[in-house]
Amino acid sequence: MNIRKTDLEGVMIIEPLVFGDHRGWFMETYSEKAFKELGIDLTFVQDNHSFSATKGTLRGLHFQLEPKAQTKLIRCTKGAIFDVVVDIRKKSPTYGIWFGTELSAENKKQLLISKGFAHGFMTLTEDVEVQYKVDELYSSEHERCIAWDDPVIGIKWPLSIEPVLSEKDERAHLLLDVENNF
Repeated sequence: MNIRKTDLEGVMIIEPLVFGDHRGWFMETYSEKAFKELGIDLTFVQDNHSFSATKGTLRGLHFQLEPKAQTKLIRCTKGAIFDVVVDIRKKSPTYGIWFGTELSAENKKQLLISKGFAHGFMTLTEDVEVQYKVDELYSSEHERCIAWDDPVIGIKWPLSIEPVLSEKDERAHLLLDVENNF
């Protein structure tokens, strides 16, 4: 596996080694041993799988408060997404800064997101599947949501269409107003 650091400390792009031949391909998407050798020591406790039928579906920006904060390992296994993280650690020099990258079934990249970041994505194709591992169980009591179009953050989403949102995401708070214990 190859790791590329981003400008946000705690956010990394992971590129699995892909072995292909005339039959297709094989890759390890997660190996506790390989991650530890790369300095990443995590215990994942839950796998999640989402499906979005419509291009332009936007999920996020979500996070969980401490003590139920989650580190996530995200990958897109069908279609393509624009994946975004926002640093919400109040004392961080990159507080309020966002990073985005395309994850797709074709490029096989993964994004590792540490605790202290809000996460969201926009589907770039129809029929998208996203799978991710987390190191803490889901807790609705601790879940919070930041508005996808918060002008303070200023995310430049790749599609200039009105996104398809859940009711929860439509009611999201601005970064400066959301409860945040990071």
